[in-house]
Amino acid sequence: MNTTSRLPSLRSLRVFQVAGRHLSFKLAADELSLSASAISHQVRNLEEHLGIELFLRKTRALEFTGAGRKYFTFLDGMFSRLEAETQQLAAEYGRSLIRLCVPPFFAGEMLLPLLKSFHALAPSTDMRLATQPSLMKVHPAEADLSILLGNGDWPELVTHRLFERRLVVGCAPALAAGLDPASYASLDGQTLIVHENRPDAWENWARALGTAPPRAGKVIRFDSMSAVVQAAAQGLGVAIVSWPLARNRFDSGELVRVFDQEVTTREHFYLVHRPDESERPDVAQLIDWIVAEFGTHEIS
Repeated sequence: MNTTSRLPSLRSLRVFQVAGRHLSFKLAADELSLSASAISHQVRNLEEHLGIELFLRKTRALEFTGAGRKYFTFLDGMFSRLEAETQQLAAEYGRSLIRLCVPPFFAGEMLLPLLKSFHALAPSTDMRLATQPSLMKVHPAEADLSILLGNGDWPELVTHRLFERRLVVGCAPALAAGLDPASYASLDGQTLIVHENRPDAWENWARALGTAPPRAGKVIRFDSMSAVVQAAAQGLGVAIVSWPLARNRFDSGELVRVFDQEVTTREHFYLVHRPDESERPDVAQLIDWIVAEFGTHEIS
């Protein structure tokens, strides 16, 4: 057995407990909104950490080993007590906690500037805000609500469509003054800013508009949309920017559009949650607020 005193992660213990309750990685994946392979990976990591096999893996089923059954019985009771104590504590002290997971650029540009109004609406509700990359399509097991970018294909979750992600070309006003808004070719020779997670963005943008991709004089790459927008605002180059996420940057004059044309992506931001989450009054209130702020109509 592993002699380290470090405890296993709570996440892996929770995954094992749910998999043990169902004796199925697939059903555990459905409950936790993860993939079956992610469940299997977490359990395998736990087994390696403990140095003990917890499941016998058969073709279409799982069976406990002796050690696995003993550990599951302990953990199942522990999580039940933890849930009961947490509910009792929340009821006793009259505060609730909502765990919200949001893409970083969405959080910084759209959610945080408006969050004060929700706090005024629900002063006794605490919030834990975590961020995950917009390319991630998974609603984390530890989140009550998530905002995900995609096509709405999350059959196990309740989804509320917010708005479509569109693309515009933007840069600092001084740089835009030297570009021709009627000619895509005016981008040739310019420094192009690229998001590393979307390396083909300029090619896809050009294809959508039926034009040739710009011939960059130089390329600068960043690993976040916030850095892409900040670099463009500082005049380092021209960037493809998510709209309407970056609208405040254009309204403030930090950025200007190089061309009037927008490219539609057919991707929408969705507010998602597990079906039973909306039974909580505090979560239902936040759902209504987010939908009212961002989802009652397409943001122009």
